[in-house]
Amino acid sequence: MNKIKKLSLTSKVLIGMGLGIAVGLFINLTGVNVKGGFVNTYVVDGLFYVMGKLFINALKMLVVPLVFFSLLSGVCGIGHLNVLGRVGTKAFVLYILTTAIAIAVAITIAATFDIGQGMNLVADTTFTAQAAPPLTDVIINIIPSNPIEAMAQGDMLPLIFFTVLLGVCIVMVGTKAKDIVAGIEVANEIMMKMVMIVMVVAPYAVFALIAKSMAELGIELLSHLAGYVLVLVSALMVHLFFTLMIILKIFSGLSPRMFLRKIKEAQIFAFSTASSNATIPVTLRAVTEKMGVNNAVASFTIPLGATINMDGTAIMQGVASVFIANIYGVDLGITGYLTVIMMSVLASIGTAGVPGVGLIMLSMVFYQVGLPVEGIGLILGVDRLMDMIRTAVNISGDAVVTAIVAKSEQELDQKTYDDPHAGTFAQE
Repeated sequence: MNKIKKLSLTSKVLIGMGLGIAVGLFINLTGVNVKGGFVNTYVVDGLFYVMGKLFINALKMLVVPLVFFSLLSGVCGIGHLNVLGRVGTKAFVLYILTTAIAIAVAITIAATFDIGQGMNLVADTTFTAQAAPPLTDVIINIIPSNPIEAMAQGDMLPLIFFTVLLGVCIVMVGTKAKDIVAGIEVANEIMMKMVMIVMVVAPYAVFALIAKSMAELGIELLSHLAGYVLVLVSALMVHLFFTLMIILKIFSGLSPRMFLRKIKEAQIFAFSTASSNATIPVTLRAVTEKMGVNNAVASFTIPLGATINMDGTAIMQGVASVFIANIYGVDLGITGYLTVIMMSVLASIGTAGVPGVGLIMLSMVFYQVGLPVEGIGLILGVDRLMDMIRTAVNISGDAVVTAIVAKSEQELDQKTYDDPHAGTFAQE
């Protein structure tokens, strides 16, 4: 019993994930998950669904107040406007760079393997596409006409703009605002305590989320789209374990092995929730407590990354574009591929980090390069699983950029980063 109690939260979550995969596959392979049946109604769509949904709602409940107070605390903590501008510029450039590299790598891998060539699939699922919003609307919507409404709707980009502007003004007021700054820091601490409370039930929620996904997806569905799935997963892994780690090493000199060890818990949560926004609390704690990044920097770069950095989603768009183009016999050519890269980078800036948003972005890309949008129906079946994997890659990119920026600003504690046991997560 004592050994079980001493298990770290990461270990408990991994156990929950493993049990979830086993139970979900058992339910799927035995055929008991029949629509309307007892297991489907009361276990998969009942118990598992409710447990998972409650946990995701709890994480989402924290996102807006956590982003608001942590970002505000971060801006006030940085203190000097020229430093804030430097940190913001570095983060933005690196996020755009990693996204562009991600989709270029994905297109290269997908084109090399020529996935979808010669296939004659017929989409049995329809997908209602959304036209890409005009660039003018994307720019205009960055500034909220009503910041309270932006908070209520969870619109991250307008929320970030308002919060940063408010923080800048507080810094400009100077010593007169010291009591407000102290109050913001306390509020931020309170939000982190709330995160700790929610994390206590995480292993059970992860079990429910994974079990439900595996019970519904199973192995048979994956076999129908094996080429697409294998190439997409390969591209995601190449970007995570090679591209991002090379970027981390070149720009910061930090150990990639230590980074991967310390980000794994956040990756598990990203995989389980398929939401970059919902994973913000866990990612924040990973980079500050385990990697030693100053909270002032992390509180600024992590929420920003969850909003504009979509490496995993960009990779999916590159692979899917090649896959659908080959199926329908469309030759994209160099111009088409460059357009896909440009559109994916632009689309990632104004897109929320929530489950399923990748398909909306993909429809915009397809419109732009002339691919049949109904082709998205072919990959709908496996998109939930792919969404989980690419979200883990997304938050890893957020953490890499945060570590690089913090190191360049001397805002990273090297001793904490090098200590494999640094940082505590609830019961860890």
